[in-house]
Amino acid sequence: MTGTNRELADFLRRARSQVDPARAGLPSDGRVRRVPGLRREEVAFLAGVSTDYYARLEQGRRITPSPSVVEAVGRALGLDDAGRAHLHDLIGMTAAPVRHRARGVQRVRPGLYQLLDALDGEPALVLGRRTDVLAANAMAKALFTDFDRLPPRQRNYARWMFLDDGARSLFVDWDVQARAAVESLRLDAGRDPDDQATVALITDLREHSREFAHWWEQHRVHQRTHGSKRLRHPLVGELTVEYETLSLPGDPDTTLFVYTAEPGSSSKRALDLLASWNAETPAGRRGH
Repeated sequence: MTGTNRELADFLRRARSQVDPARAGLPSDGRVRRVPGLRREEVAFLAGVSTDYYARLEQGRRITPSPSVVEAVGRALGLDDAGRAHLHDLIGMTAAPVRHRARGVQRVRPGLYQLLDALDGEPALVLGRRTDVLAANAMAKALFTDFDRLPPRQRNYARWMFLDDGARSLFVDWDVQARAAVESLRLDAGRDPDDQATVALITDLREHSREFAHWWEQHRVHQRTHGSKRLRHPLVGELTVEYETLSLPGDPDTTLFVYTAEPGSSSKRALDLLASWNAETPAGRRGH
């Protein structure tokens, strides 16, 4: 079984175990369930395929299901949009599989740096593949950490989240944010399971973080489009920031994250105070 097939088999088994049979509309047959979730034959029934066919799919056998079957399995397992996208990636149905493209070093074009600087007072980050931090404006460095000061290998959001003590103390809800980082990395890894840099990052995090290893084994995926982060900043105290993500046209591997605070709130005042402090420091005025 190849690595991709193992990933598919693991994802399907874990997704099946998380489905409530009653909520899936299945009547009780009186049998005691030894394990949580659906049985293979129940997923097959809900998806409209034979039990043998679904069993071979879950075992990672070399079969290529049709798009309609993949959609039916996704519905049977109650997958959300991120879960269905991950299933398509693992089966190899993505329209333009990235694993067949050359994987060069990602670079940020000058215009994007200018955009980051134009977001005056609003923290903004540019993340690339496997959550690599490609660029950050001065406010993002002041709010989170100055990724530019880290060795190149450590300029990665997931690595910083799990292996930097500063990140653990910064996030009030560190476990929520850290788990989301794992699930986002899982989704990214599924798009290109053979990328060696991604494999090395995951191996390192599993070795050095028990929390990462535990959440990674659960094989949950999450697409970060928007949300909030609760912070306990060493300079301006507690604040909550909302974030929105923007995918860049023509560059699906690069995502812009912009953080804001509700106007008139204590969080907005804290963010303005941080912007004022940052503008007065040499680090805040440093260019790229």
